[in-house]
Amino acid sequence: MDGQRFSLLHCLLIHGFLSALLVTIGVSQSDKRSYVIYMGNPPKAGTATASLHNSMLQDVLGSESATKSVLCSYRRSFNGFVAELTEEEARKMAGMNGVVSVFPNEKRILHTTRSWDFMGFSQQVQRATSESDVIIGVLDTGIWPESQSFNDEGLSPPPDKWKGICQDANNITCNNKIIGARYYKSDGLFGSNDIISPRDSEGHGTHTASTAAGRLVNRANLFGLGAGTARGGVPSARIAVYKICWSDGCSDADILAAFDDAIADGVDIISLSVGSATPKDYFRDSIAIGAFHAMRNGILTVTSAGNRGPRRATITNFSPWTLSVAASTIDRKFFTGVKLGNDVVYEGVSINTFDLKNETYPMIYGGDAPNPIGNYTSSSSGICLENSLDPNLVKGKIVLCDRFVSGEGPLIAGAVGALLRDNSPKDVAFSFVLPASHLDLVDGSKIFVYINSTSNATATIFKSNEVNDTRAPYVASFSSRGPNPITPEILKPDLSAPGVDIVAAWSLASPVSQNRGDNRWVPFNIISGTSMACPHVSAAAAYIKSFHPTWSPSAIKSSLITTASPMSSGMNSDAEFAYGSGHLNPIKAINPGLIYDSSEVDYINFLCGQGYDTRFLRQVTRDNATCSAGTNGTVLSDLNYPSFAVFTSSSTTVRRVFNRTVTNVGSPMATYRARVSFPTRTARVRVNPNVLSFTSVGQKLSFQVIIEGTMDASIVSGSLVWDDGAHKARSPIVVFASIS
Repeated sequence: MDGQRFSLLHCLLIHGFLSALLVTIGVSQSDKRSYVIYMGNPPKAGTATASLHNSMLQDVLGSESATKSVLCSYRRSFNGFVAELTEEEARKMAGMNGVVSVFPNEKRILHTTRSWDFMGFSQQVQRATSESDVIIGVLDTGIWPESQSFNDEGLSPPPDKWKGICQDANNITCNNKIIGARYYKSDGLFGSNDIISPRDSEGHGTHTASTAAGRLVNRANLFGLGAGTARGGVPSARIAVYKICWSDGCSDADILAAFDDAIADGVDIISLSVGSATPKDYFRDSIAIGAFHAMRNGILTVTSAGNRGPRRATITNFSPWTLSVAASTIDRKFFTGVKLGNDVVYEGVSINTFDLKNETYPMIYGGDAPNPIGNYTSSSSGICLENSLDPNLVKGKIVLCDRFVSGEGPLIAGAVGALLRDNSPKDVAFSFVLPASHLDLVDGSKIFVYINSTSNATATIFKSNEVNDTRAPYVASFSSRGPNPITPEILKPDLSAPGVDIVAAWSLASPVSQNRGDNRWVPFNIISGTSMACPHVSAAAAYIKSFHPTWSPSAIKSSLITTASPMSSGMNSDAEFAYGSGHLNPIKAINPGLIYDSSEVDYINFLCGQGYDTRFLRQVTRDNATCSAGTNGTVLSDLNYPSFAVFTSSSTTVRRVFNRTVTNVGSPMATYRARVSFPTRTARVRVNPNVLSFTSVGQKLSFQVIIEGTMDASIVSGSLVWDDGAHKARSPIVVFASIS
């Protein structure tokens, strides 16, 4: 450490001396700039690096003034220096013996863990002073409160509206960041690794909470991967923790108990990255029920769409009073190279932090190593099932497996690494319990041929490297798709947000891969899922709430949907059923111009149209909720939702009229014109009226969208944009003839 301090001080003193000298002698620096001369690893002990650097500069500059040009020398971990050079001098330096590279010493900005900056939501965005009054309730696996992401430096005490508690203070400490923490386990049954408190033993809840509202943490990374500044979308917002998930899952009873407390405690936004395996009726779904009551109390619930894509109608959180979020990519991917003994290199996908230091190991195909104990067959060992591999054959080797597995099977058998081959999508990288790379069938088959072509097949697995994905954003293959399986006329998911390879805080009680045998304990981890996308939108909702504290849940939801950045069906074949209205754009969402607002009464009318009767709904609301006589399915198209969906038969002529009302939240005097894009010749979309003229903020005006014609494809999509020149409120339009 003392050496590091000296090295830094040395650079500062040299730079300060040079600056003073240049001022004194009046030297013009217009033709010089600062360059980094990188020379690789440090020289052997005894080599005087400073003398070497000065000598090199003298050779280039041809004068004793070379010493004055050195700004800084690197001496301990690598070799190099920084010097003031002209462009010609830099070219000469680059050609010298021992120089790896020469490049301008440019000003860099801190890199976030990418997802927020990727959306254009930088650290310097406009912030409302009331951001610290916004409370996000995170219903998840708990939290690791000691994480740097949850420090409360500079935060005032919680707002007066907060009514929550910090349960089990002996095991967890709340502060002015984590202002409340509760846990729920209705059956009283705990697993061996469960921590009986709000403390997170899984990592998932810590990750989502920090994504939403974590403080800035510099140099966050996973063993050097994904390095940057970790931060949540609203770093000053407060976090209230509701632990509902354990090693055996998340029960409906506990979910409802958490909603019950969160609503009463005074949260503003609920973030819930949990879902069921199959779709359920609205009032047989604990999340839809809890979210409905949150809506009644002015609280928006943001939910994950689910991870059962890319099949259609796999979304499980789809009630119209929640905001459903799909997972999309950011401009970063992780690849893991595999080098065989014949020097051929294949590139797979994984997050591999293990370093085999280029050492090669023998290879074996899992199908050739069935475990005789247990009478496993080659079909079982070929896919590397747990205990299916013979340790006597596998120990110390890299195993080729015919399926994407966690790696526990090879690890238990003593393998050094695993290569996983299958035809599943490779758009997301996962961590494994041992060195591993996920390969496609083509490359996997070539590796299989190599193993069988020699008696001495060997390989090594490299540590992962990061590359830029210029195609991003696009929806991940795992992200659950629409349409809405209960009410197809309500477009779901609502929008997409970053959910692939997200770096965020982690629990020190959970290893990197979350698998047995993994002894890597880290403060930050990289994981993927719609669970990771959800807190991005929760943060954006909190961001809007900080500027517009009186806005209703549906107003906040509308602003997020209508300002989302359009996405391409060319990259996402399921179009709006993959990404909803598009990709999250938090900056635009605070000033949408128009909002589609809905009240509890609107949702009651919607439920009447779904077939619920007055008696049932009064049991839900405990008030005078009423379904008017003659209510039928046409009410579905009249819910003031910021999107338009028509489910019809491909052979039927359709005519659907949508009644909508928008509220002006932009300029007092504004005229909006309707722009419709709908690329089909067999159907047309009309808007009546197609011009809306407002004279005040808060004014409401109504219009109709009429869709009529026939289908010439299984799905046709377009959009309606209300445009006043300063704001563009965009709503997707989807007409489709098949759910599955």
